[in-house]
Amino acid sequence: MTQVVSVPSDATRTVAVRVPATSANLGPGFDTLGLALSVYDELVVSALPQPGLQIEVTGEGAGDVPTDASHLVVRAMAYAYESVGRRMPGIHLTAHNTIPHGRGMGSSGAAVVAGLLAAKGLLAGDIEFSADTLLRLATELEGHPDNVAPALFGGLTIAWMDQDGPQHKKLLVHRGVSPLVFVPEFTMSTSVARGLAPLQVPREDAVFNVSRSALLIAALMQSPELLMAATEDKLHQSYRAQAMPATDALVRALRAEGFAAVVSGAGPSVLVLADGPGRRQDAARVAASASDTPWEPLMLAVDVRGGTVRDYTEGSTEYP
Repeated sequence: MTQVVSVPSDATRTVAVRVPATSANLGPGFDTLGLALSVYDELVVSALPQPGLQIEVTGEGAGDVPTDASHLVVRAMAYAYESVGRRMPGIHLTAHNTIPHGRGMGSSGAAVVAGLLAAKGLLAGDIEFSADTLLRLATELEGHPDNVAPALFGGLTIAWMDQDGPQHKKLLVHRGVSPLVFVPEFTMSTSVARGLAPLQVPREDAVFNVSRSALLIAALMQSPELLMAATEDKLHQSYRAQAMPATDALVRALRAEGFAAVVSGAGPSVLVLADGPGRRQDAARVAASASDTPWEPLMLAVDVRGGTVRDYTEGSTEYP
């Protein structure tokens, strides 16, 4: 944590949780590809001997998110406890959020992952949660694995569903890939954005996206110079443009200048996958001159660790 958090004197165990932001889809990889980014929500969670909830939130969402049992982190914790047949204790939760809410950077997925990791830490020594179990529980809560997989595991993730449930593969990103996210003041509902994408698409559009998704893996891992072609999409972004005209305009302006720009998740933020850190300043200048909409540029790195949980009272023990 960047700030000292006081632990309740009657706490039976306290853990610290850190979860990265994510960007899903990455253009053509609709509901499949996700990238962990170096923006974090950090929480300190204590188990208390008496029932009840004490929730403090600073940063993003402070004053807006609920501070009762409907808080998404608490709901995820309760889901984890219920899944292993344990009664959740009283909880003291202090959250410092920096992941923007409603901007397509995986804030809800991060909250779900944070709650599951908090439960994992508080139950350590009694119940052990495997990586597969955490992904399954997170997907059940979030609905899709493409955001929760990178939040859990870091890096670039491919997520898919089979008869055994959600699966993932973590990949390392070429060091030349430099993410930049443009964050607007306005928000976008993920459910509304999802509703704009059609249930059926032309066969040639599907084939187009299959080729670009395959190319994108190569571009992100080996050949950043291919990112422009690799981030083309025909499955979802054009259909959602009507609900996010400023986002669509910025994506078009950046791509016209040779930047691999896509809608971040369901939007309205814009992700640029630059092929070098110096290119991000050029992209920021294009954004500043091409749009009347204020955009906050976030120069980020790819997070490679994913979510972590450690014993906060000891300050050193991390639960694998």
